[in-house]
Amino acid sequence: MGDTTSAPEPGNRGASLLIAVLACVALIVAVRAYGVPGQPDTGSSAEVVDGADIDLASLTATTTEARIKAAPVDGNPDQAPDGLVVHPKRAVPVFDVPDGTAIAKVGPHQFGDTWLPVVDRQRGWVQVLLPSRPNGSTGWLRAAGLQRAHSRFLVRVHLGSRTMGLYENGAEIGSWPVAVGAGDTPTPTGRTFLLGQMVDDQQSFSPLILPLGTHSPTLDSYGGGPGTVAIHGWTDASVFGKAVSHGCIRVPDEALAELRSVPLGTAVLIDEA
Repeated sequence: MGDTTSAPEPGNRGASLLIAVLACVALIVAVRAYGVPGQPDTGSSAEVVDGADIDLASLTATTTEARIKAAPVDGNPDQAPDGLVVHPKRAVPVFDVPDGTAIAKVGPHQFGDTWLPVVDRQRGWVQVLLPSRPNGSTGWLRAAGLQRAHSRFLVRVHLGSRTMGLYENGAEIGSWPVAVGAGDTPTPTGRTFLLGQMVDDQQSFSPLILPLGTHSPTLDSYGGGPGTVAIHGWTDASVFGKAVSHGCIRVPDEALAELRSVPLGTAVLIDEA
């Protein structure tokens, strides 16, 4: 199924990337990414899959900016994946079903390296969560050529109690009160994943921003970005335990420090409890 490692690294410092993300404040967030700079690898060549030529250049890249209308909807949004995550070493096609139709492509880099959680598998294929709209989008990748790893972590966000728990090997290692989306700009539910780790030297509200593979259900765009939901810190501790954000999850400094070591591709489960 490709190369295996113990866990994908969150990223390497030192490369710059400017992008607007939903940071739950009325400004455009310019960020410095951990990892490889630049736009996602869109691919420009044809690929032969089971004897059929696939023109990667004609396929939309599944990124936080994209909408893949033909993407299958996640059938088990409340179930924690088993921790398997995969990384495409180059741009590869995304299929609606194994041996089916190519509906998109995914490249190796977005916010640093792109790691996607596996939610199902068949012989020679893996089904992964996608970072594009609509929320809950999935797709199938051929397992051959993918780098794979295992994340021992899981993040759970409970909107009703406005808390977040971090789990390692099934055991809770931390729980904190958090701020979640307000009534008219709610935090989306379902399972998603850590898409990247970023810092922004020009702002003070959070030393680290963790964009997720999900989007605001009420805001098509925000602050110049595509309405990407993120986990990040906040300077005013009085917001924790309240529903006050534009959809992002604001967490205390201690929680943010713990999340620094959580690998990209780690599943994040958001529920109404």
